[in-house]
Parts: sequence; structure tokens; C-alpha cells
Amino acid sequence: MINAGKLKNIKLIVSDLDGTLLNGFNEIGSESQKLIKALLTKGMRFTFATGRLHSAALTHAIQLGLKTPLITLDGSMIKTISNQVIFESYLSKKYVKKSLSLADFNLVNIALCHADAIYYTEHSPLVPQLIDKFGANFVEVDSLENYLDETLEVVFAGDYKDSLKFIERKMSFPYAFGLNTSFYKSERRGQYYFFEVRKHGSSKGKALERLLKYLKINITDVAVIGDWHNDRTLFETNALKIAVNNAVGEIKSKADFITTKDNENDGVAEFLEMVLKAKE
Repeated sequence: MINAGKLKNIKLIVSDLDGTLLNGFNEIGSESQKLIKALLTKGMRFTFATGRLHSAALTHAIQLGLKTPLITLDGSMIKTISNQVIFESYLSKKYVKKSLSLADFNLVNIALCHADAIYYTEHSPLVPQLIDKFGANFVEVDSLENYLDETLEVVFAGDYKDSLKFIERKMSFPYAFGLNTSFYKSERRGQYYFFEVRKHGSSKGKALERLLKYLKINITDVAVIGDWHNDRTLFETNALKIAVNNAVGEIKSKADFITTKDNENDGVAEFLEMVLKAKE
């Protein structure tokens, strides 16, 4: 059990969305909703750190009545509910163009993620079905050349692992500099592989540091909640770390507390109730 004094001093809770706060129906549990709203009335701040686009996280933020800026696209953007940009990390046009060339040469699907939409062409027809950016606005365009600016993330997808691994090498040192990359196999579609490219320094953990500087809050007065590998950088900070019961082993091993329930059974509410009791 977490020390009540520690819970009482928490000023900000930062939660992942998919697999953590949300269930499989894209819903926040009713108990979590009530507890978050109750905590807000006591001066607590609450926000998201998600892989979703800002536009896809906004509905849930409005539903809860959040005022704190949202961390989206795995730390590539920090933006308020009223669309004031606190931080944005656009990829260099040089690397976006290189990505398009590599995708064309290796015949893999590619999409460019902007703050409010994901762009793809008829040459990457599987993008809306493959890329797990829940709630995103997918827009098919004639050419991605017109969307090189303001690209926060490039996503490659394909069923041939060697092609994605080749692209990974070409987008890594010594062929490319100043990038954050991530290669993984799809959890839901086991035959597909993904490779993501963002500007260096774009992670949930780094974005949290930037948000705390903006809010003037100390990391020791923060709690983070997550379930998946992209939450790792949050769990490497000095925040209080909460893993939902369905979290992967990497996250559970770094957690200070693991809920007894999973995201499908409103596991986050268990921790929120502890915080509310401590505040009262």
C-alpha cells in the first residue's frame, strides 16, 4: 500500500488512455469519471499521455472537464484543450522525404501523422486498418508530398519483417541523426510489423518533464498510470508509478503499485479512490 502522505501530496495525475483508462469500447469507467471529477474539485490536476493524436484525445478530455494540457503522439505534442500549443516536435522535411522514398522502394505502407489527421495515399490502402491510432481522422490524399510540413510522426507498416528492418537501419545512425525510432510487431495482427519515426526527444517521459516545467510542479508530486511499452519513459521518472493489472511485465516491474483490476474493469478507479481518500 502507498503511504497516505505521499498520496495526499499528489498535485497531478498523468494517465495513458488505451489499455489503461479506456476499456475496449473506448470508454472511461463510470467510477473513474466520478473520481476524476471529484479530484478536480479539490484542486488536483489530471491529464493524458497518449499515443493518440490530440484530436482523438480531446473528446475524453472535454468529457472529464480537464484543463491541463494533453501529451499526445507519445510526447511529440503538448497542447491545451483550447488548442494552444505548449510544445511540438516536427520532423525535418529531409527525413520525411527520405521516409517516403524508403517506403516506395520497399513496397510498405506509410502514413504521416499530423496533430489532427493521419495522411496516406492509395498506395498504402491498409493504413486505416493497420495503424492503431484510435479515434484518428484518416485522410486519403493524392500525394504525401504536400504534407511534409508539420509531420510529428511517420509510421511504416508491412507484413515482411526484413523490409521494415532495412528501413529501420536506413533511418538510424549513421544514416540519420536526431531521431527516435521504434520497431515492434502488432499485438492484434501478429503477421504485421511497424516502424515509427519521431524527432529525438519526443517521448512521454520527456514531454512530462516539459509539462511540469510549464506547470511549475515537482516530479515527486506527480503520479503516472500506464500499461504498455510506450509508457516506459514515464515509469523511469521519479513520479509515483501505477500499473493497471493488464500491463506488460516491463511496466509492472517498474511500478510502485499494481491495481487488482484491469482496464476492462475500471482498474484505474482503484488508485483514484486511494488518492481521493487521502485528500479528504
